[in-house]
Amino acid sequence: MAPQLGADALLFVGDLSDGDLRLVKRITQLTCPVAVILGNHDRGKDRSGARLQQQLTLLGDRHCAWALRAWHAPAVGIVGARPCSAGGGFHLSQAVQAVYGPVTEEESARRIVEAACRVPNDWPLVVLAHCGPTGLGSEASSPCGRDWKKPAIDWGDRDLALALERMKERRRADLVVFGHMHHHLRGGQGERITFHRDRAGTLYVNAACVPRTGLDASGEPLHHFTWVEFEGTVPTLVSHRWYRPQGDLAYEQTLHRAGVQGGI
Repeated sequence: MAPQLGADALLFVGDLSDGDLRLVKRITQLTCPVAVILGNHDRGKDRSGARLQQQLTLLGDRHCAWALRAWHAPAVGIVGARPCSAGGGFHLSQAVQAVYGPVTEEESARRIVEAACRVPNDWPLVVLAHCGPTGLGSEASSPCGRDWKKPAIDWGDRDLALALERMKERRRADLVVFGHMHHHLRGGQGERITFHRDRAGTLYVNAACVPRTGLDASGEPLHHFTWVEFEGTVPTLVSHRWYRPQGDLAYEQTLHRAGVQGGI
């Protein structure tokens, strides 16, 4: 249904499947600009890295781990963070090490910053990650808060937080998009906070609505997308949207609108 939405580009925050290649192949068939960061589940149960490498080969430069994915129409720079993150600070799975080598926390942050430095100043600078950074709160309901085990702690990525802080020396990120931490909290604890704006003005949005499909009150299917609009480098609208299969909008939860204070 991507063509019906009228979006200029699509970003995928990972955990596409448990190593199943079918969805990856469908992504490669999309005609609009696409950027992907794979998640910790995308390697499946394969620790050798072979299944991960198959997906990377299919995606080509659509997968932007530690790299810049840029388009001129629309003009936007997408900077990929560490691939296949499981959150919780910094850890490389055996599969990731088999494909990328023994990357350190410092090296990971450096690669993200170097990619960001290549984005022109008049383009939106978007960081695409599987798990968000540390520093967004340590409650279970925080954007990257651990909700499946007590005590609740900050389960974000340290290398991403380090990179975002260093990026401010030249230019802060305009938007950080991530997933991994599901909107519905475990054990009936409620809903996760999915939007944050820091003091520097960077917006953070958690797009991990799981499952991404559901039914409305009448039993009609709905599909979830996180929607962002820019004017120049300024994100003017961030919202969670639920669409019907035909592409018409059924419901929208506005998280941020430029000029409106007190976003959710």
